[in-house]
Amino acid sequence: MKNNIHKMDILIKNRQYFKFCIYGFLKNLRFFDAFFILFLIEKGLSFTQIGILYAVREIFTSIFEIPSGIIADTFGRKNSLIGSFFIFIVSFYVFYISNDFWFFLIAFILYGIGDAFRSGPHKGMIMDYLKLNDWGEQKINYYGHTRSWSQKGSAISSLLAGLIVFYSGTYQNIFLYSIIPYLLNLLLILSYPKELNHSFKQINPKSKRGIGLTIKSFLKIIKQPSVITIINTSAIHSAYLRAIKDYIQPLMVNIALIIPIMLNIEAEKKNGIIIGVIYFFIYLITSRASKFSSKIAIKTKANISNITLLLGFIFGIICGVFFILDLWIISMIAFIGIYIVENIRKPILIGLIADNVPSEILTSVISAQSLLRTILTVILALTFGIIADNFGIGVSFMVISIFLTLSTILIKVNK
Repeated sequence: MKNNIHKMDILIKNRQYFKFCIYGFLKNLRFFDAFFILFLIEKGLSFTQIGILYAVREIFTSIFEIPSGIIADTFGRKNSLIGSFFIFIVSFYVFYISNDFWFFLIAFILYGIGDAFRSGPHKGMIMDYLKLNDWGEQKINYYGHTRSWSQKGSAISSLLAGLIVFYSGTYQNIFLYSIIPYLLNLLLILSYPKELNHSFKQINPKSKRGIGLTIKSFLKIIKQPSVITIINTSAIHSAYLRAIKDYIQPLMVNIALIIPIMLNIEAEKKNGIIIGVIYFFIYLITSRASKFSSKIAIKTKANISNITLLLGFIFGIICGVFFILDLWIISMIAFIGIYIVENIRKPILIGLIADNVPSEILTSVISAQSLLRTILTVILALTFGIIADNFGIGVSFMVISIFLTLSTILIKVNK
């Protein structure tokens, strides 16, 4: 056991390892993330309209999710990623020029399609690369390290976005600047070795696959109870965070207002700097959480996926309660807890999926998990927006989190 632990702790940091890390870093240089809700509110949209836009994005992601995975597994993962980055770049530009709900709707649809073609292929590449090099036992540790660089990208992105808002005095320009790292990432993907374009089982010419065979293999695996359980527990928490994460930004504005610095600076510029700094520290913490996930997986024999699922929802309840009470700092700390839980869970659950699924359809199965996540996000985003418009953001946090906590407990008891 000790030898296995030692082996899992040692990572060979070669050129491809750093390419995987740089990919995650550049992918998360979405400068608009830290100000997305504030930008939409500034454009005059209500929380219900924002909820509709989020839901539409997730609907289009869900429509293309499994087809994109099958296309990637059949025609190449690099090709799928390159296409997704082109779509993302177009969506960023539409956001930049948009001023009303219907233009935003187009931008959200493009973003959703791009996300569908991006979500599974890169994880499939990483898992295949480990199998090609006989490093399969490092799945959780390796993915945790590369994911930690994604969180570092989010941290730097938040700081840079804050500076952009500070110097430009507007949220709109951050979409234009977001195009640059995505162009760089497109070039990086082109430099990946050709053997990562397809599953390593497809490298042999005798094992050529068509869409029909890929679909048949996918349907066979997806029916297995163990695979369904992993997909379910992975999707629900990711959907929960995805649906609620941007609604914390108004709370950050409240925190920025009570901090006694930059008193002579206009509110939007001050908010830009302080919110950027808050997000910077959040993502530094979640970066450490991703790296730490492999140690948790090794040391504990408990049902990590279910315990962390409930823990994330409990943090959400605490966040909502203290939001209502105007105790914003405590509410923010609880919200950070949700982020930490997600970044501990993600590498562990991706590793479990890779353990239970053949590599030649891994992208398709990860896309199925993403499909379930997007369906749940649609429901949660719409519900959150409607409750927030009528009763406030704090109440919405609390109601959604309590409902998911009770649902999770009831499902486990029934089983």
